[in-house]
Amino acid sequence: MGFIKEFKEFAMKGNVMDMAVGVIIGGAFGKIVSSLVDDVLMPLVGMITGNVDFTKLAFKIGEGEEAATLAYGNFIQNTVDFLIVAFCIFLMLKGINKLNKKKEEEPAPEAPAGPTQEELLGEIRDLLKNK
Repeated sequence: MGFIKEFKEFAMKGNVMDMAVGVIIGGAFGKIVSSLVDDVLMPLVGMITGNVDFTKLAFKIGEGEEAATLAYGNFIQNTVDFLIVAFCIFLMLKGINKLNKKKEEEPAPEAPAGPTQEELLGEIRDLLKNK
């Protein structure tokens, strides 16, 4: 019973839940970026390069059933996917850092001015003298 309780405490911590939400949103974001690359950017790149479909680019090594196929077109497409995702994450983190920097720059409200330590000690001294 202690193992289940310990696992429940671990799973319900804020960091684990935040990470789970991040993974889910990241998966959805990855699909959006893949669609952007597959459906928008790569056809434009293909048009520029003479309607070359990058996903079909491959190089065969050997002949017959033992031939190995190097699908370098998929590699190119996945590299473009990665670069777009990395660039989007960079822009997002740059914006978040800019917001955090503005928060840090805001001056803290000043504490109400009160007597200094020396003034308080002087008052105590005067009170003790008067007794």
